[in-house]
Amino acid sequence: MLCLVNEGVSGQWSVVSVATDHRSLVTGHWLMSRIGRAPITVPQGVKVKQEDRQIFVEGAKGKLAITLPAAITVTVADGALTVARSSEDKPVKALHGLYRALIANMVHGVVTGFSKELEIVGVGFRAQLQGKQLTIQVGYSHPVVVPIPEGILVEVPKPTSVIVKGADKHLVGQFAADVRRIFPPEPYKGKGIKYAGEVIRRKAGKAATGAGAKAA
Repeated sequence: MLCLVNEGVSGQWSVVSVATDHRSLVTGHWLMSRIGRAPITVPQGVKVKQEDRQIFVEGAKGKLAITLPAAITVTVADGALTVARSSEDKPVKALHGLYRALIANMVHGVVTGFSKELEIVGVGFRAQLQGKQLTIQVGYSHPVVVPIPEGILVEVPKPTSVIVKGADKHLVGQFAADVRRIFPPEPYKGKGIKYAGEVIRRKAGKAATGAGAKAA
């Protein structure tokens, strides 16, 4: 591959041949631009164990496991995890980056954890925590009862706020999405269950549109 390089003080540009293997122009060393090649630092107190094709990561927030595909291998050395692939095929490259990201999320999850906050908007809309169940009232004829799965911690600091916490990023995101799906925010008055900080695109109602048309 050819590219242009500015030579600095002279202001001239030169054509330089660049290898397509992601090495630095100056040092010739491998660049860590691809997600899969970046090592994962294992913090103090985190235990990593490998059994056959399974990786177990344990920390203060819990224990997680993942099964690796045949084309992906993981090695642990000097306090870091390195993910490698067996071939340069495009699907294998995609799995390389994917599983590196999944394992990095596991390490982060057992140390720090993940959280999603939901806001409930609407007159009389509220949530209540009852043991391992989340009860939500959003204008239906009956309250909606949501069982809280294992590995998820739910907090209701006030009736219009629900905080979902856990070590598993996928589980936290999925449970928060399931709760939001009970009454997604509508675009006219903004009522419903939304993520904290989520911007809802608002629409003008028929009454507002008609009044504007008459005024014009």
